[in-house]
Amino acid sequence: MTATASVALESLPVIDLSPLGEGPEGLAHVAAEIGRACRTIGFFYIRDHGISHAMLEDIYARSAAFFALPLAQKSALTIANSMNNRGYAGMESESLDPSKLSDAKEAFNIGRDPEPGEVTDPAMPSVGRNQWPDLPGFRAAMLGYYGAMRRLSERIHTAFALDLGLPPGFFADKVDRPLATLRLLRYPPHPGIFDGSRYGAGAHTDYGNLTLLSQDAVGGLEVRTRAGQWVSAPPIPDTYVCNIGDCLMRWSNDVYVSTPHRVANISGRERYSVAFFFDPNPDAVIECLPTCQSPDRPARYPPVTTAQYLTERLDATYAFRKDR
Repeated sequence: MTATASVALESLPVIDLSPLGEGPEGLAHVAAEIGRACRTIGFFYIRDHGISHAMLEDIYARSAAFFALPLAQKSALTIANSMNNRGYAGMESESLDPSKLSDAKEAFNIGRDPEPGEVTDPAMPSVGRNQWPDLPGFRAAMLGYYGAMRRLSERIHTAFALDLGLPPGFFADKVDRPLATLRLLRYPPHPGIFDGSRYGAGAHTDYGNLTLLSQDAVGGLEVRTRAGQWVSAPPIPDTYVCNIGDCLMRWSNDVYVSTPHRVANISGRERYSVAFFFDPNPDAVIECLPTCQSPDRPARYPPVTTAQYLTERLDATYAFRKDR
């Protein structure tokens, strides 16, 4: 699916990642641009990211094939089978904004396979067994894309580190076993007249470090500025919309901002998107970075592991988790 051309708002910059391959000066340039965005609205687009158009088109086609399956086949892979955040989340099964009606979307989550020798915890988010539909080539294609997005996210973390006054490799051993989730999403046309009582995805912040979102041409993503205004983040061909999540905000002691966003699909058409949530290692301790605190800016959050924080947020999103 190819997005129609659109112009990004000035508040949502488009950042070229190609200088990342041009040595220290290129890294410093990209880090400064990303840091500027993270300190203000917390959202930005990236281009020249290294993910081929053909790969992404294939992922969209396979996503559409999955969501076209009969409901019984999708429901057999329900996320309620997994405390590891894997599988199918049906229509209205999530409430990202508890003040609104349940979200008008369906999703399919794919997580990381355990590393060789890694000890896993069945109750820990995103580490464990995936659930796969019976679709030829689906598993291989999704895992190939997952790996490409994981490598891209690691590269962006070198820019985060440099901008925050840390060595470029600071995050490397904290994201080498990430709680990363690839999420396929389908939003049907909004039910009835849009009155603000139900969204495709209710207003929320993301939970981890970094989200990279590919959108189709339909649009509907909205971002809340720090002044409280909701603005559109329109599709731009061959870009990802990126935003930081709560873990990186906590790590940076609010130097970076985790920004609320939502989806309102009032286009009259189906909307598809592909999100990649790159969250730190389950045992990574999220605590104030030494470069982000001072006597005038003490640590604002207590230390917490990634697994502890994600478990708390997922328990608040899914009703079935509260009963376990």
